Order: sequence, then structure tokens, then C-alpha cells
Amino acid sequence: MKNILFLCMLTFASTGLAGDPALGKEKAAQVCTTCHGMDGVGIDPTYPVLAGQYADYLEKALQDYRSGARKNAIMAGFAATLTDEDIANVAAYYSQLKENRLSDTVFK
Repeated sequence: MKNILFLCMLTFASTGLAGDPALGKEKAAQVCTTCHGMDGVGIDPTYPVLAGQYADYLEKALQDYRSGARKNAIMAGFAATLTDEDIANVAAYYSQLKENRLSDTVFK
């Protein structure tokens, strides 16, 4: 009985590993910045803000784009290049950022 409990705990622990934000930042610089920027706010207001989103939400969205469960031709192409580890890392990176759309705005 103890062995079964240990195996269950080990299984759940291994499936819920958080991504590495530093590695996510590197991958984001290669794949995501063209549209979403390094700040996660994006180059245009029509692009979704990634900064501050929940990591599990970002992971699920990227996995769904990659699998085709979520439809967007542009995102599907980018997501297809990402491994599960890349997805976890990018999600960890963008989830740590704060949305700062107004911080750069100059009011005149």
C-alpha cells in the first residue's frame, strides 16, 4: 500500500513541474517577441496580452494551438516548433511579468 501511494505522489509531482522563466525568456526572444514583445504586451493592441496571465492558462493555450484544438494558423505554426518544456518555460516567463501597457504612455 505504501508503494502505491509513493508511486502516485511521484507521478503527480513529475507532471506538475513548473517551467523555468529564464529559459522561457530565451525561447520567447526567439519565437514570441515579434507579436507579443518581451514585455508580454505586444506590438499592437489586437494581440493578446501575455504578461501576468496564469502559467497554466498559457500552457494550455499553446498546447491547444500545437494540437489543433485551438484554431489560429499563425499560432499553430509557432506552437508547432515548441516542445512541452519550451511551453512550460515560456508560460513561466510571461506569467511573471506585469502588464505595463500604460507605463510607457506619455500623456500630453
